[in-house]
Amino acid sequence: MHIADIMREDSPTFSFEFFPPKTPAAAETLYQTIRDLESYMPDFISVTYGAGGSTRDLTHNLVERIQHTTKLDPIPHLTCVCHNEKEVEDILLRYAKSAIGNVLALGGDRPQDIPYDKSRDSFQHAIDLVKFIRRFNKSGAHPDPRGFGIGVAGFPEGHPATPNRLIEMDHFKAKVGAGADYIVTQLFFDNRDFFDFRERCALADIHVPIIAGIMPVTSMSGLKRIAELAGGARFPAKLLRALQRCENDPESVGRVGVHFALEQD
Repeated sequence: MHIADIMREDSPTFSFEFFPPKTPAAAETLYQTIRDLESYMPDFISVTYGAGGSTRDLTHNLVERIQHTTKLDPIPHLTCVCHNEKEVEDILLRYAKSAIGNVLALGGDRPQDIPYDKSRDSFQHAIDLVKFIRRFNKSGAHPDPRGFGIGVAGFPEGHPATPNRLIEMDHFKAKVGAGADYIVTQLFFDNRDFFDFRERCALADIHVPIIAGIMPVTSMSGLKRIAELAGGARFPAKLLRALQRCENDPESVGRVGVHFALEQD
């Protein structure tokens, strides 16, 4: 289902996001978990993308399996990193053939385990990937005349690569204007950051739907991992204080993290 149809419903939407499996066995475990969660009927589920190609085939296969064997709408992530135009076109054709309705177009994380030269990427920034997908949509290759619904990332706490927040919003508006249908935010732990981001988007005349990205802390090691993934996420003192009180009790850490995430909802 196209994101425009999903977001047109009057009731609130919710979704799950899954990290890509690293092995076939992990892919099978993840698939079974997704089947278990299917009864909650999320409006869609998204599957992230491994940097540098390490898990890309597993991601593609999982997305298509979800599409063909469940009632869920999968939204695959697609990144600029280590891709040329032909590769991206082939992926889009594959997804279009499976009638997958949406993709999330991202810059992507720099791969850590392989040599990487960004100048060799066909898409230097997410806006370039958005424009390419929009051109693909006009080709008529997708069974939906609208083509893929295109999502982009938003950063309530600011993009780590652009400290100047005014310039950042100019770049962001251009990215959305290039053809984005919706925005999914980077994770955040203080709702005030999200509300302020949403207001700044309105001031910049950005009016596509904005989906809040919420990720619960489930372990102390996960807390550090989140900090790395988010490129400088801000952790409120209230959350840190609660975690420190039980940092030696993994089960309690998980309960605190999930409770805090629920409070954000």
